[in-house]
Amino acid sequence: MLVVHGGWVPGSGLIVWAEDPGLPLTTSSRARSRPHPFATADLPDLPGAVAGSVQLMLPGTGRGPLPSPETGLESSARGAKLGAWTVPVLTVPGDRALEALAEPDLTDQWVAGSSLRYLRLLAGYACDLARRGRMLPQLVIEGGVPAARWRPVLTGGDTASFRDFAAGMPPAVRAAGEGQPLGRTVRDALEWLLDSAARAVLPDRLMVGQRPGPKAALPDRWLSALTGDPALPGAPEGDVRDLRRALDDWMRAANEAHGPIRVSFRLIEPAPETDEWAMEFALQSAEDPALYLPAEDLWAGARFPGLPQRPDETLLAGLGRAVRLFPLLHVALLEQRPAVMTLSTAEAYEFLRQAAPLLQAAGFGVQLPAWAGRKAVGLKMTTRTKSKGSSGRAAADSGFGLEQLVDFRLDLVIGDSLVSAEELAELARLKVPMVRVRGQWVELDDRQLKAALKAVGQRREGEITAGELLQRVVEGGDEDLPLVEVDADGDLGDLLSGQAAERLSPMPTPAGFQGALRPYQERGLSWLTFLGRLGLGGILADDMGLGKTAQTLSLLLTDEGAKTLLICPMSLVSNWFKEAARFAPGLRVYVHHGGTRLRGEEFDEAVAGADLVITTYGTALRDLATLREVTWSRVVCDEAQAIKNSGTRQSQAVRAIPARTRVALTGTPVENHLAELWSIMDFCNPGLLGPAKRFRRRFQEPIESRQDEDATAALKRATGPFVLRRLKTDKTIISDLPEKNEMKVWCSLTPEQATLYQAVVEDMMAEIESSEGIQRRGNVLAAMMKLKQVCNHPAHLLKDGSRLPGRSGKLARLEELADEIIEDGDKALIFTQYAEWGTLLQPYLAAHTDRPVLWLHGGLSKARRDELVERFQTSAEPMLFLLSLKAAGTGLNLTAANHVVHFDRWWNPAVEDQATDRAFRIGQSRDVQVRKFICTGTLEEKIDAMIERKKALASSVVGTGEEWITDLSTDQLRELFALDPGAVR
Repeated sequence: MLVVHGGWVPGSGLIVWAEDPGLPLTTSSRARSRPHPFATADLPDLPGAVAGSVQLMLPGTGRGPLPSPETGLESSARGAKLGAWTVPVLTVPGDRALEALAEPDLTDQWVAGSSLRYLRLLAGYACDLARRGRMLPQLVIEGGVPAARWRPVLTGGDTASFRDFAAGMPPAVRAAGEGQPLGRTVRDALEWLLDSAARAVLPDRLMVGQRPGPKAALPDRWLSALTGDPALPGAPEGDVRDLRRALDDWMRAANEAHGPIRVSFRLIEPAPETDEWAMEFALQSAEDPALYLPAEDLWAGARFPGLPQRPDETLLAGLGRAVRLFPLLHVALLEQRPAVMTLSTAEAYEFLRQAAPLLQAAGFGVQLPAWAGRKAVGLKMTTRTKSKGSSGRAAADSGFGLEQLVDFRLDLVIGDSLVSAEELAELARLKVPMVRVRGQWVELDDRQLKAALKAVGQRREGEITAGELLQRVVEGGDEDLPLVEVDADGDLGDLLSGQAAERLSPMPTPAGFQGALRPYQERGLSWLTFLGRLGLGGILADDMGLGKTAQTLSLLLTDEGAKTLLICPMSLVSNWFKEAARFAPGLRVYVHHGGTRLRGEEFDEAVAGADLVITTYGTALRDLATLREVTWSRVVCDEAQAIKNSGTRQSQAVRAIPARTRVALTGTPVENHLAELWSIMDFCNPGLLGPAKRFRRRFQEPIESRQDEDATAALKRATGPFVLRRLKTDKTIISDLPEKNEMKVWCSLTPEQATLYQAVVEDMMAEIESSEGIQRRGNVLAAMMKLKQVCNHPAHLLKDGSRLPGRSGKLARLEELADEIIEDGDKALIFTQYAEWGTLLQPYLAAHTDRPVLWLHGGLSKARRDELVERFQTSAEPMLFLLSLKAAGTGLNLTAANHVVHFDRWWNPAVEDQATDRAFRIGQSRDVQVRKFICTGTLEEKIDAMIERKKALASSVVGTGEEWITDLSTDQLRELFALDPGAVR
């Protein structure tokens, strides 16, 4: 299987290349630019592609380049550096790139790498912009020849989306040559993709009649070229200059409204029994839309903070610019003090459909009725079971199954009201774009009406199996006629409501379970049993620490004779083995992992005698052929985010293991993109959400690109029955978990640290300024790492084995805190992201406190890790546990600690929260004190402030790690890295 990657080269277009994991990973060449040893010329066919080769800057070692994660190959990144590697590629011109990126995955032959998936998302964003009209026509010069092109207009939320795309671009996308500037790369790619998308959504031509000839006026030729051949050879230079100037003014005007104060338009629907609409004008703060001043109040003298000295001129100037986008406004401008204008229903519809999107794209504020833009016509499904039972009893007692026949009926809905076939036909005959149906205004789309009329003639009621009905609900109708409501009774109603855990009677703690399940855990057990009996899988997405392990083990005890395969990260194997022995000692457990694991007949015998087989993701990949031969009743994936990338060999291997039911355990079903939810759902219920491409078009692109409410509701309805999510901060779920108190600990630099810090800034800024592309990105990351090391301790940066005391503000504060913790008889977890710093710190803290300081890092064996965890959890002696963030940030239960210290920050809130939850989880009886060390006046303080300002984006931008910082400009980096006065103590 090939892993296919994508890249973009401004001026050339899309490049596609592939890795073949079956080829050797090493090379004997020592040339400056070496052939990539496992890049293959056997590439998928793409429209418009030309074969060739390019030089890519990729990470690697002297032995060869590092394989991408999608290959499933393991390799050490120790000592990896960027190097030049020559790879065979297909080059697709920019005007054919959209077509090429739309090609489906040949899943039995190749999978898309992260760079290609990124470009496909960018292509979807371009198509979305084109569909919403977020573009303007321009005249550009290409190779000395004028050409008609469409260009994006990025305003409002689209600006934030563009920034997210820039921040999230995988380095491989711009790896060609020495690497391309990020801003130029993403802008160039978006412009080409949008131009193609615009030509696809527009009619064959914008002009009526034949296309103008080469001697026609340039404006006519240009207008025709917007949907035809874009080149305009032979155009007079003066005409080109004049037209370009006018079009540039148009583009500039589209962005003129982007000041702190903007003009806003509010459409007000008619009062009952009238058809008179109102359009209210106002001034509004662009940063805080709640600061809103109607024009009527403005003329009366009202003001809000931040208004210019002459707000009346701002209003009139804005209305003057808006006339070009909504010509009917000229009527309002005839008044001396325009405040409100009256519209007919036809004019209101014109505003909704045409002017409102253009005004929003140009940066004006637009407020529409809540129903505007929603699909007015939809389907309501009503279903009733043939033999009703009490849905309040325990799921295990119910006789309901997916093969049971149920009665169903489909009704047409407009707005919130059912409509008959006769009423629908009358609405279609009237051909009105907006109509009031039972007191509620709705927009009527021709395509929707045609789809609804077609549905009238199809089968709308009868009998169907519950399984077929479930599939229809998940499919959610079609794009023109969506399923908007489901009314079901009994167990099917419980399932489709997405509230089965609350509706079903909690199951009592199984007899073989040592302990007592909490009420919410009993509801979780009931839900898991309910799904399992139907042959359905589910995602138990309870917050970390709420006892997913206990609920899963209790599920196994209720299903006597069932054989379960549990797949988890290597670090959790011992935890599962011990928890099974603790909570369910009656279960027969076999651990299939390690070099001494059983094979052949011995494996078969071990599995035959086990109720629970525990293995790791890596072992599941390596032993897939063996595991597939076993008849599993259930496959459980713990930390299921390990299979969030559907294209990896590991994820594909896990999904290939057959089982009657499947369960995914994860506290983070979606970390970055909705595609991760699809991947985990496809493991739990294969095929239920359809193919990935359909999911991307139907849900992912509308929700991620434009926050589509209809798509969000449809996705929630489709996945809700199969996802159970509870938060430990919800006191209705768990009321006896203690508090978590988070605080920032501000530390000063010593004079030595300040001197080193300044020297690193000056040295690294010189390197950053003289580099470009991926090399610059690497230099920024290197600078950031060195500065963080300085903040930790001079010896951490210098690596000279010098003494530790008295040279670091952070270390001095940690010494004081450690003394307090030990004196109080407590225990603490201390996280650092640097293993070399932990190695220096551990013996020093042990000598300073005269107490044990344990040290857990990635280089320890599994047995040694288990030994350290056991000692920390069971010893009554106060002590400190020093941990590597990457090696111990997930999977461990360390509730003996009631203090957590983040000595150096990873700047990823999700990673830090996961590490904190090693102590803040069920079993913790004391309040947990969480301290995050920050050096004042340094990049640590400034990045912390940036995260605080951008909390809404923290999960998508900061959540990708630290690489988002590399995309800042040189001036921004200089400001970020600069040492502020007062940073030294």
